[in-house]
Amino acid sequence: MSLRSRIANVFRNDRLSREIDEELRSHIEEGIARGRDPVEARRAFGSALRQREHSRDVRLVAWLDSLRADAVFGWRQLMKRKVTSAAAILSLGLAIGACTAAFRLIDALLLRPLPVAHADNLYAISFAGINPDGKARSYDSCSYPMFRQMRAAVRGKAELIAVSQTGRVDLTYGSDQEMEKAYWQSVSGWMFRALGLRPVLGRTLTENDDLTPGAQPYAVLSFDYWTRRFARDPGVIGRSFRKGDSLYTIAGVGPERFTGTEPGIVTDIFVPTMMNAGAIHSANSFWLRILVLPKPGVAVDPLRAQLHSVYWAFEHERAKGFVNYTRQDMATFPQDQLLLEPAAAGVSGMQKDYRRSLAALGVLVGLVLLIACANVANLMTAQAASRAREMALRVSIGAGRLRLVQLVLLESAWLALLSAAMGGVFAWWAAPFVVARINPEFNPARLVLPADWRVFGFGTALTAAVTLLFGLLPALRASAVKPALALKGGGQPHSGRRSMHVLIAVQMAFCVLVLFVAGLFAATFEGLSHQPAGFSAERLLALEVASQAGQPAVNWEQVAGHLRTVPGVEKVALAGWPLLSGTMSNNHVSVQGATPGSVLCFFLSVSPGWVDTMRIPFLNGRDFRPGDAYPGAAIVNRTFARQYFGGADPVGQSFETVGAKGERTRLEIVGLVADAQYRSLREPVLPVAYIPFRSAPEQSRRSATLMVRTASQDPRALISILRQEIPRARAGFRLSTAFTQESLVAAQTVRERLLAALALFFAGVALLLAGVGLYGVLDYAVLQRRREIGIRMALGARPGDIVRGVTAEVYWMVLAGAGGGIVLGMGSAKWVATLLFQVKPTDPAMLLLPLATILAVALVAALPAAMRAVRIDPATMLRSE
Repeated sequence: MSLRSRIANVFRNDRLSREIDEELRSHIEEGIARGRDPVEARRAFGSALRQREHSRDVRLVAWLDSLRADAVFGWRQLMKRKVTSAAAILSLGLAIGACTAAFRLIDALLLRPLPVAHADNLYAISFAGINPDGKARSYDSCSYPMFRQMRAAVRGKAELIAVSQTGRVDLTYGSDQEMEKAYWQSVSGWMFRALGLRPVLGRTLTENDDLTPGAQPYAVLSFDYWTRRFARDPGVIGRSFRKGDSLYTIAGVGPERFTGTEPGIVTDIFVPTMMNAGAIHSANSFWLRILVLPKPGVAVDPLRAQLHSVYWAFEHERAKGFVNYTRQDMATFPQDQLLLEPAAAGVSGMQKDYRRSLAALGVLVGLVLLIACANVANLMTAQAASRAREMALRVSIGAGRLRLVQLVLLESAWLALLSAAMGGVFAWWAAPFVVARINPEFNPARLVLPADWRVFGFGTALTAAVTLLFGLLPALRASAVKPALALKGGGQPHSGRRSMHVLIAVQMAFCVLVLFVAGLFAATFEGLSHQPAGFSAERLLALEVASQAGQPAVNWEQVAGHLRTVPGVEKVALAGWPLLSGTMSNNHVSVQGATPGSVLCFFLSVSPGWVDTMRIPFLNGRDFRPGDAYPGAAIVNRTFARQYFGGADPVGQSFETVGAKGERTRLEIVGLVADAQYRSLREPVLPVAYIPFRSAPEQSRRSATLMVRTASQDPRALISILRQEIPRARAGFRLSTAFTQESLVAAQTVRERLLAALALFFAGVALLLAGVGLYGVLDYAVLQRRREIGIRMALGARPGDIVRGVTAEVYWMVLAGAGGGIVLGMGSAKWVATLLFQVKPTDPAMLLLPLATILAVALVAALPAAMRAVRIDPATMLRSE
């Protein structure tokens, strides 16, 4: 019989049995037909059961048939205990789903290689050093002249590719009133060729497109943008769009899977770096990253050393223009080290921001999975103990111990498979849900989250590991049953309890660790969300307004004046950009002609009334007047006064800004205001000087921010009205982006809010699992000792003694596990320290709260078992003896 037929027979068991029975009958009937006595014919044929089993073994694959039979039996066992099975599947499914969702996020952001040729040989240049305050710093941006020198130095050894950071820009395929947003990235013209990327339509950029500043306004669309914006219209080739003053022509569409070099952002449009003509020749404009693709056979370390030499020489020459640098400073500048970091998965700011966060999330979900596995392992151990007689009977009639292990493991596999199916659904929903909350709503993150072989392989491996984690120990215990002792009704009273108690201690340790870390993240979010910003963000809109042509300050003020007349608007002021937007301008400052210090001063241009609109308190002096212009007057914050004037009142004093070439600009301080956060809530307050929005001589602006304080509690309700009023105020102006100042403040805590929410969710799941697991162990202890409890009660034991006898050993394990969890938590505090803000892991509250919580859960979980123990009827137990 062929192997295919034997395999097929495994899954048509009833039909095979009928065929075998018919064959056996035919042999006996044939003997009877030849004149033999029916009884003698059956005796001569031998045992029908043995013949049937032999025929089955010949006609099917025996080991596969045993798997099928045990799988069917395991399924029936699950169906007999539907509530228990459902609880196990729910807890495991949630844990597996969380692990799979975490893997999808980590894989998409940190692990998944870019869909380019030789991704494993791709590197990115970064720089690492020490700040003046002693803290480590790292960055990965450089100027185009530096890139050009580096590329020339290693030509023939490696290909260097310049890529800018992807940003949102305004562009239009029609009139100014049809402006739309797109994600824009400037790249070297040879990037597509070097990375082996072929267009699906038209052509990609070439090196000839990237030779002369502003000369080749060609663009390549990403496949994703072509699909979303143009529904894959092939007629898009040759079509034009305008960004600023430049008119671009669409040359082609990139490959389907390539979405740029920055995980977390899906680039829409690629243009040559030379189209950023204003920054091409500036050595002080750090706006691009450098990707390095070594040639075959070129070692990375010597290449890095050569690039570092170019970097050091370039920066040393650039520093000669720094007037505030002493001879000693020049001798040691630059001190940063050039690094070549693997960039197979691309390189982005989101990777840097969320690398540790995702690692912490992965550890948390892993701990929850281990808690769930320990929980189900205890459940399976208890069930194995209750099935000791069944297992003993199987051994007595010839079942091998390996077959018993297989039987229990297949039941565990059913649980794991059903849990994996549920977890897959949860992961499919959870990963995009988390991604939607990574960035603020006005700049959402986009991660490619395919359900491909990588995710399927991880899920399969995780399911197999889970099966072994919670199924192997009960399976081994079931196979070790002693038939004679079990069939007599005896057993080893402590055989199952020790392993269950150990698992309880492990559960408690992991649960306390999850609670401890969750408490740290929650405290960090609480502290950061209540960090004073120094201004009032309520009812405040930030309107980023743009104009096709540069506009003088008087025209901007005309727009602001018109918006003040709109119903529902209380105050309007102009600024270069909103506070906490991340945009900045800084310079060195000199007081009384002294040499500028190393501490930078930060600047922001604002109009009269801006301080009042932001509700920043004046401490002394006055606001800007309509006639004030830059250079001239300045308003400074308290930190500025403390840094440069020793805390004295600076109103009436003056200072100078010092440019890179030594040029000095004098400013007179007319006002002193309270501190307000300039760039980030996480950093100390910076010294800030607010300068007039007007300038002399007059300089035109293409963009500015209108800060609008509204009467309504929901300022977003006015956005549509203000969008219409801005072009009515003056032709040529339009609203580019609108958001609330509160959303900018909330964006400062996006990572902390996400971590706190996820950590608290998993802490709740861990507590629930720990409580259920503890209840199961205590209930099992009462069940195993019910006869002993009955005898003790008959002899006069009090209920309190009974409860202590049942719970004492388990509670010692709870305390031991909780203590171990605190130790693990203290050990992990240093690792998560970079994710914390003004939180001390050694704070007694951080240590005692998880311990108190787990003890409270243990008390609640113990109540049902204690009630069951004291309700045991001694007479019933004695009669059963």
